[in-house]
Formats: sequence, structure tokens, C-alpha cells
Amino acid sequence: MKKTTDKQKVDKVKFPISAKLIIIITIIVLFSLGSITMLVSWLVREDVKIEAEVINFDANRRSASEAEDMLGNMRIYSRVLIQVMRITGHEDAQATANYFFEQNRQAAAISYVLSGQEEYTLASRDFFSSRNIDSSLANSYFKENIQFLRQASAGETIVLNASPYFGRPLIALFFPLQDGGAGFLFSSEKLNESFGSGSNPSYLINDKDDILAHLDSSLLLNGANVAEDNFIRQRHQSQDRNLQIITEDETGHRFYSAYTKLNIGDCAVITSIEYDKVFEGINATTRRNFYLTAAVLFISIMFIWFFAKNISIPLKALAAAARNIEGGQFEQEVTVKRNDEIGLLGRSFKRMSSALQIFGRFTNRDLAVKAMRGEIKPGGLPKHATIFFSDIRGFTEKSENFTNTFGDEASDRIVFWLNNYLSKMIECVEKTGGVVDKFIGDAVMAHWGTAYTSGKAAMDAYNCINAALMMRSAIISINKDRKNLNDPGNPLIQIGCGINTGIVTAGQIGSDIRMEYTVIGDPVNLASRVESLNKPFGTDILITENTLEMVSEYFITEEMPPVTVKGKTEPVRIFAVINYADAKDGPKTLAEVRKLLEIPTPNTSKAKTDTEEKYSIGKKVGKNK
Repeated sequence: MKKTTDKQKVDKVKFPISAKLIIIITIIVLFSLGSITMLVSWLVREDVKIEAEVINFDANRRSASEAEDMLGNMRIYSRVLIQVMRITGHEDAQATANYFFEQNRQAAAISYVLSGQEEYTLASRDFFSSRNIDSSLANSYFKENIQFLRQASAGETIVLNASPYFGRPLIALFFPLQDGGAGFLFSSEKLNESFGSGSNPSYLINDKDDILAHLDSSLLLNGANVAEDNFIRQRHQSQDRNLQIITEDETGHRFYSAYTKLNIGDCAVITSIEYDKVFEGINATTRRNFYLTAAVLFISIMFIWFFAKNISIPLKALAAAARNIEGGQFEQEVTVKRNDEIGLLGRSFKRMSSALQIFGRFTNRDLAVKAMRGEIKPGGLPKHATIFFSDIRGFTEKSENFTNTFGDEASDRIVFWLNNYLSKMIECVEKTGGVVDKFIGDAVMAHWGTAYTSGKAAMDAYNCINAALMMRSAIISINKDRKNLNDPGNPLIQIGCGINTGIVTAGQIGSDIRMEYTVIGDPVNLASRVESLNKPFGTDILITENTLEMVSEYFITEEMPPVTVKGKTEPVRIFAVINYADAKDGPKTLAEVRKLLEIPTPNTSKAKTDTEEKYSIGKKVGKNK
């Protein structure tokens, strides 16, 4: 089969099955797992939010109750101590105070002023000595803050952070007595630890927003004040005793913040928890769900990828085979060992390939392929072509001999013999770029420069004569291969070839039911008539003057008597092809050709004229070329 010079276009898959399946699975996995994860996270988040608000508020109230109990107890204990000392007198005051301090390890010092009396201060030596603090600082502190004792005597309750003065976490509580005022110093260490425990830390502030108790003792020692905090400002603006809101600090971190006002000194307990910590568990679970989704998606993609390969690989093999069929290679070995739809497609494709192989034997596959590609359009086109006809000399006699010799087997034997001959002839045509138009019994019609062309009419003519000379060689080889010269099943073959060049009409001719690519025109008719002249002229290859003018320099020819063809007024010059012009071996004259092919020399002057209606043989005209 002739190979086309045009590059066969290979369709590229823009959106493969694997990509489609991966996209579909990705959407399904992301939508299903993602939506479930988001929905569950949202529902749980709402529950956690409510629970966090409740827990934070409960923690704040517990811390406020604890702070209020401590301040209230210290105030009660102080009042009891002062009342006992007033009853027992100052002589036994120190002993009474020592007993009090031993029972209350958090108590550091007490100072009070009664109406009409001077300030009286007692300190716990054990408390100060255990903390490496000079106990005299207690007297100094109360003397420096005597105004708060006076305010307490006037009925106010004041709570101060005494930590910066002593270098230890201490709270100073100033409160009124029945006829005076008192101040009490006690440690806030136990309260600090209690406030800092758990996930909801708390701290205590006074009416000036000074921090009185906090887990971070450095804030106490530095006298930290939180008056600028937004939440603290809202506390002062609100009339509520309890309040909880979401707040945000300067760094952008959000908190659940709650406060409870105490009944002592306008103090308040603040409890807060980071917003992100509340949802840390949910966020972690959500992240794990996303990781799980990613893992499931990855596994699904890998599974789909290999599954798609299992589909795409046989489909690509079928597509490649289809492209080969499109290129005219109907013999395709397609093996798809599957029991699904693809296997069914593969088996159907294999049957189609087998059918096309048979079809290719009944038609010219090159022309069928070109028509399939749309390269041959309905209708005709003018072509400068070279037309070829050939047939076997004495074919009717040989057929009758087959019948007489083999009887019922004659048909099979003659078809086998004829197919062997035609196979060699077709090979010569296709090797030289020609197109086999049709078989008419033993006759072959072919043409060059129609469906395929070398680009020049002269080269197409050369290729046609070259094919005829190749046929001569093939016939010589076939005849030599006969085991028995008189074998009735493989008789001697002699052929005649007629060649003519001219403008023909080439195209698809026929009906909607059946159509074939062929050529029509006067040059075709002339080539057919020239072929029939081989017998009376005793030749095997005859060409017209039209053909010789294009290839005269390439071949040795010998002019035959001119022929007058019906429908033409002028005789047609005919030439017998002897050999290639540059051939070193082979015949140089027509006589040598006749001897080589065992063709008897005819007497053209006595040639039979039983085909008078087609042509008549006369004298030579012009010069031999």
C-alpha cells in the first residue's frame, strides 16, 4: 500500500477520563465530608460557645464569692480582735494579737484608731520574718496611709494593693469601726493561686482598678492598673452587678470576659478565657477532619487514577488502532481481555477490523482512506494523468482448458491462478505510486497522477511505464517458476499493456448506494484500444505518442505502424517499449523482447481486422522516436 506524504493528524485528548473522574470524586468527597465537617463544627461550636459562657460566668461567680468571703472574714476577724483588745486592754494586746496571728497565717498586721485615741498597730513577727520583711514596715505603711484610716473612720471601706510597698503580695483592707476605723494587712498568695487555677483565670481589682490579686505576682509588685482596659470601662458604665461579653485586646485577641461586683469596697472580680482556647478542641477536631478528608481524597484519587488507567489504556489502544485503520492499515490486532463494555467494544472492533480487511480486498483501500478523510470530494476534477490497461493473452482459451481439465474444481483453480498473477501486478502498480482502478476479468485498469501524483505529469508517465516493465519481469519470474511447462493448472502467461497520457476527469462516480473513484475521457478509451493492439503487433507494452513525448529520454522504444482510431481523423502513433535507456542488461530491440517473452513475430500487413470498428492499421507516419 502506498504511504501518503501528508502527515496524519493525531487527535489529542483534551480532557481525559481520569481527569473527569478525579474532578467528580473530588467534588463528591469535598462536598460530602466538607459539608458534614462544617455542619457538625458549626453545631458543636454553638454548643461549646454556650457552655463556655456558662462555665466562665460560673467561674467568675465562684471567684467573686471566694474573694468576698476572704475580705469579709478578714474584716470580721479584725473587728473581733480589736474588740478583744479593747476589753483586755493594751497590756495584753500583744499576746492576744500573737494568738490571732498564729490562727490566721495570712494576717500580717492590724492598725486601728478609736475616737479620741492614737493609732495603734500590731504586726505578726512570724509573718514578716518568714518572708524576710522588716516588721517595722507595717507601722510605716499605716502611718503613711493614715488618711485611709481616717476615711475608714468616716464610714468608707477601702481596699488597696500593698504589694509594691512590702515587695510581697499583700492587700490592705481599711474599714469602719463603731467608733473609729481600722486597717488590716493580709497576704493574697492563697487567693492568687485560687484565681489562677483552671482554664478560666480571675483577678481582683478595687474601685481605682488597681489589681489586688492575680496569679502573676509581678503585676501586683509593680502596682498594675487596668483602668484603660475596654472591658473595665464598660464595667464602670454598666449598672449590672454581673456582666459577661466578648472583648478584644490591643493585639486583636478575643476573650470571654465576665465580672462580678463585690459588696466590699466596690471591688470586682474579673474572669476571662481566650476565645480561641474555647474552640481549640473544635478547631483541632475540624483540622483532623480536614486531614481525614484530604487523606480520603488522596486515596480516592489514586484509586480513580489506576481505575481510569485500566479504562483509558485499552481505549487508547483502540484509538491507536482506529487511527491506523484511518490511515488504511485495516489489519489490526486488538486484544482486550475484559468482560465489561470495553471488552465488548474491543471484540466488536476486532470483528470490524476483520471486516475491513475483507472490504479492503474488494476496493482500493488507498482511495477509500482518502475519501474517508475527506480528501476526495464528490464530483470530478481534471487531471493530467497516465492511463494503463493490461490483460492476459488468450485468457478465454486458458479458462476453457481449466474447465476441460479440472471439471468442478476448475473455478477454484483458475481463481487461485488468476489471484496469484494479479497480486504481482497490483504490487507493481502500488510500488510506483499508481492506483488500481478496477479488474475486468483478467484485465487490470490503473492510472497515475490522479489520486496520487509525483508532482509532475512526466514523472507520473515514467512511473506507469516503470510499473509495466516491472510487470514484464514479474511475468518472466512467474513463468520460470512453473514446475511443468505444460502444467494445465499453471499455464504460461503473456500479457499486453496499453498506456496513454492526457487530460481526464477523475472523481467519485456512481450512486448513493455504490460509488467508485475512476477516470473517464478520451485518453482512457485510447489507452484501452492501444492495449488490444499488442496481439496483432506481437508486443507486450505499447504507449502512445502523448506518453512518449514526456519520457523519450528514459526508455528505448520502437515505433509501430500508425493506427487510425474510430472518432479520430488523424492516425495515432504507437510505440513499443523495449527497455530502460540506461539499462546494461536486457533487450535492446523489439526482436529481443519477442524472443525473451516467446512472442511470435506477426505480419502486420496481414493483420486481422475483426476489430475494424475500433481501429485500422496503416503505414508509419513521422519519424521513429
